[in-house]
Amino acid sequence: MVVASLCEDRAEKMASAGLLEAVAPKKKKSNIKYASTCAVVASMASIVLGYDTGVMSGASLYIQKDLEITDVQVEILMGILSIYSIIGTLAAGRTSDWIGRRFTAIFAAFFFFAGALLMGFASGYTMLMLGRFVAGIGVGYAIVIAPVYTAEIAPASARGFLVSFTEVFINIGILLGYISNYAFARLPLHLGWRFMLGIGAVPSVLLAVLVSGMPESPRWLVMKGRLADARVVLEKITDTPEEAEERLADIKTAAGIPDDLDGDVVVVPRKRGGEEKQVWRELILSPTPSMRRILVAALGVFLFQQLTGSDSVVLYSPRVFESAGLTGDHQLLAATCAMGVVKTLVILVAMFLLDRVGRRPLLLCSTGGIIVSLVGLATGLTVVDQNPDARIPWAVVLCVASVLVYVSFFSIGLGPVLGVYTTEILPLRVRALGFAVGEAGNRLVSGAMSMTFLSLSSAITLGGTFFLYAGIAVLAWVFFFTCLPETRGRTLEEMGSLFGVTDTGAEAEDAAPATQDASCWARLLGASPGPRVD
Repeated sequence: MVVASLCEDRAEKMASAGLLEAVAPKKKKSNIKYASTCAVVASMASIVLGYDTGVMSGASLYIQKDLEITDVQVEILMGILSIYSIIGTLAAGRTSDWIGRRFTAIFAAFFFFAGALLMGFASGYTMLMLGRFVAGIGVGYAIVIAPVYTAEIAPASARGFLVSFTEVFINIGILLGYISNYAFARLPLHLGWRFMLGIGAVPSVLLAVLVSGMPESPRWLVMKGRLADARVVLEKITDTPEEAEERLADIKTAAGIPDDLDGDVVVVPRKRGGEEKQVWRELILSPTPSMRRILVAALGVFLFQQLTGSDSVVLYSPRVFESAGLTGDHQLLAATCAMGVVKTLVILVAMFLLDRVGRRPLLLCSTGGIIVSLVGLATGLTVVDQNPDARIPWAVVLCVASVLVYVSFFSIGLGPVLGVYTTEILPLRVRALGFAVGEAGNRLVSGAMSMTFLSLSSAITLGGTFFLYAGIAVLAWVFFFTCLPETRGRTLEEMGSLFGVTDTGAEAEDAAPATQDASCWARLLGASPGPRVD
């Protein structure tokens, strides 16, 4: 009897446990690894941008000797890729909304491949510029599509970590460019720089092959009415089917699809006047006050990233080190490689801090460090410049250390935060176009800074140039401190609450920016911040 009673009790407990398990199924293992794989593959597109930036810093020394071109021609060669990339940047938004994020990445890989071959086989300056043009278009596509795709496929808890892969691969590309400089520097003059540039075709082939096996962005699929396909992708990147359905419902709302409209494929309601015109109207032509806040915030991050001199430091690092007192091509390239190693190691640390510390603290810390390092570099270069006949060891050490500190602080915040923050705050309907517009401004400033660096340093000295960059960095810190809310931990569909706008572009009736920065926006844009939400 006792045994029977125990057996009955045991059976009841098992039945109870089974019932509970049926009601609340055990959560399956997180699919963060799958989302991470997709992010890594998509971010590989940014390797080419980094490689070109890194390899040209050293290759330009040999190109100038071989082709016997002037400093002005070198400036144009160095910075023109950023200008050319604007074409791809502006086209990327429409292309990715038309054919999808995945096929746009493959499209970019084709331009990378063709551009690298043209530069590698260039017979003169004209053909070299043609190669820069083709590669520039590919770069424009890549720098838009990689962070946009990653942001749309990543879960909110790891979005900062995954989107930062874009910046990680840029830094890996820069380091590979430096290593290529060092490896091929011993080849004959007419072959060395051609190998440096031509070998950039290899990553593009690998990119095209890997991207072809990636899933499409679930948010793009919803925008096209392909709900069944979107559901399949969401189930792969979320923890439970319930979470996938919840995220699908949020994305449908953001895309303007009614809740009661369901099925494998649905017709997405279109706004009058055409979808493309509507997007331009929402973002640029007649934005609401809240959308204007988002646009100013995004553009501020895009522009200040380049105005603080990041590309000038990377592209012209051998010349900076030479001015500081280092001599010999191999010594200069070795110092540049050390800078690339530091950049890459620090960006790996930043990946883990983005979702733990937050975007805003990293931006402020990064910009503050950039200010200090630029002042140190400018001071060291000024001392060296004023004592041309004397070697001042402490000034040389200060210059080299300041460059390493600069790239470290840039890589800990201002570099990786750009792609994360801007893709987060831009609403779904205008995300691709908004990121493209911001990146176009970023590339334009990058080109202008790169193509004027040598002329500017000749006019106001190298030290004066970096003092100017330091002043701009101070303005950047003030902007970030007063006007950027924190976004860590929010889903993309929740970002509108920070600026008082829903993800469909409409004003939230009673919402106000849920940050202490509301008064800043009111003063800046003349919009009433509404009641403060703590």
